[in-house]
Amino acid sequence: MVARLSRIIPLLIILAVVAAVIYLVAAWRYSPNRAKVILIRAFTVITGVISGFFVLATAYAAFEQNWTAVEIAASFLAVGLIGLAITLICRWVFLRHHPNYQQEAVPTTTVSSDGLLRAVLQRLLASFLRR
Repeated sequence: MVARLSRIIPLLIILAVVAAVIYLVAAWRYSPNRAKVILIRAFTVITGVISGFFVLATAYAAFEQNWTAVEIAASFLAVGLIGLAITLICRWVFLRHHPNYQQEAVPTTTVSSDGLLRAVLQRLLASFLRR
């Protein structure tokens, strides 16, 4: 059992380092809450890709009847699925405490004075032509 766990420690270390780098860079660039949103999105993708890859690897190893490879791929698959579950739980808790992050921010647009004049003239012309 300990030998199986020691195989997944490098993956856990890599995931922890990636999380720390993403959070520190995003918190420095944006805000801590925005950094959490970015981290949750990134880890949803990362753990989803890891899980998908190791599902295929486990299925292929089982098809080839290589039980040693099935065992190690299943260990990495478990790490990916547990990481995905933890990420989704963190997302749920974050959105529960910060409901304003549930909807995506919409970029604002500004209308220049030239564009405003054009829009008013187009509306007047359209209403005039309807009559």
